[in-house]
Amino acid sequence: MNKQLFDVVIIGGGPAGLAAAHSAKLNGAKKILIIERDRELGGILQQCIHNGFGLHRFQQELTGPGYAQRYIQLVKEHPEIEVLLDTMVLQVNKDKTVIAVNPKQGVFEVQGEAIVFTMGCRERTRGAIRIPGKRPAGVFTAGAAQRMVNMEGYLPGKKIVILGSGDIGLIMARRLTLEGADVQAVLEIMPYSNGLTRNIVQCLDDYNIPLHLAHTIIAIHGQERVTGVTCAKVDANMKPIAGTEFDIECDCVLLSVGLIPENELSEEVGIALDAKTNGPIVDQRRQTSIPGFFAAGNVVHVHDLVDFVSEEGEIAGKYAALFAQSKLPENYRTLHVMAENAIRTVVPQKIALDHVSLDAVRLFMRVGKPEENLMVEVTGAGEKVLASKRLPIAKPGEMIVLEIPIDKFADAGDSIAVTTRQVVKA
Repeated sequence: MNKQLFDVVIIGGGPAGLAAAHSAKLNGAKKILIIERDRELGGILQQCIHNGFGLHRFQQELTGPGYAQRYIQLVKEHPEIEVLLDTMVLQVNKDKTVIAVNPKQGVFEVQGEAIVFTMGCRERTRGAIRIPGKRPAGVFTAGAAQRMVNMEGYLPGKKIVILGSGDIGLIMARRLTLEGADVQAVLEIMPYSNGLTRNIVQCLDDYNIPLHLAHTIIAIHGQERVTGVTCAKVDANMKPIAGTEFDIECDCVLLSVGLIPENELSEEVGIALDAKTNGPIVDQRRQTSIPGFFAAGNVVHVHDLVDFVSEEGEIAGKYAALFAQSKLPENYRTLHVMAENAIRTVVPQKIALDHVSLDAVRLFMRVGKPEENLMVEVTGAGEKVLASKRLPIAKPGEMIVLEIPIDKFADAGDSIAVTTRQVVKA
């Protein structure tokens, strides 16, 4: 096999991969490769035809394909950025060789000075949540149904029940209603919604679609095709409560029960993963535990806004390009970032104190459950408060972002804690 050499090899051509490629070019990388397994660039954005994208990045409200096209155009302006579509990466090695396959070239190998993982995430399926019942036609993940309706032109059913209140499920409730289907109900096992507040209002409330919190599906009925589901209320341990069962007639069940970062390649190469985010442990440059391997976007942690995905991609692309040019220092001090109290996850998990890093570090956080009147504090050695942010309301479905100047970490010790305390309502 002839092995081509690149400064930066990017695996995944979605919003994070496109932003990483453009940023790598702007920061001196001479030869860049994007490998995408789908038939076109853009990733999940191509099936997200609703608006609401780009408000932070472009100060404009765009559709998913419209947002993707902005970045595709930026990439096409630079001949140094090569793109391989319909190409599946089979293996990535520690020496930064990538083995891939496509219909034109067969199996081939490329070598990068730096690798950027931007593979996104996949949906949790019926098998992962173990719903009892038959296996009839008509059970889909919400993302599969979204692609079916928006890109392939098929309607998955006429009477729909949606399990889970993730953003894709909420958006599909509205989309299917507009296409003439009857969305019977959205069921959520938690006592609160996992989607953005704007999606609850715009997709359910505006269309009078009922949302049943603390409810789940305990059986799916039907032999050849779904004929209905049995639902029940759940207790504090998320176990169905006897006597609360009720049936809903339907011919289609959509599952919006969470996203899992796509990290099989990361695991195989030996990159350390965070047990809570299911993504690589990264520093603020988005470098992983192995030097020269970077990661950005939903492969690191699940985002609620694509604008933040692009921001992460730009950071990863920049530092991958600098690494490829041997411009990143090898020895530097590292701070560990700990999530405490109400904070469930925080990214980045490490902060590299070197002379080429960003002037400020943006911490992306999520709470474990809805909270009110919360003060988020970042503390260093001696519990000195480095930064704080007051939140009247914090929800698991909405990312908290806190920006801290890099010089604040100089006397922070070996680690910093992202913690919370309740404050009296003003």
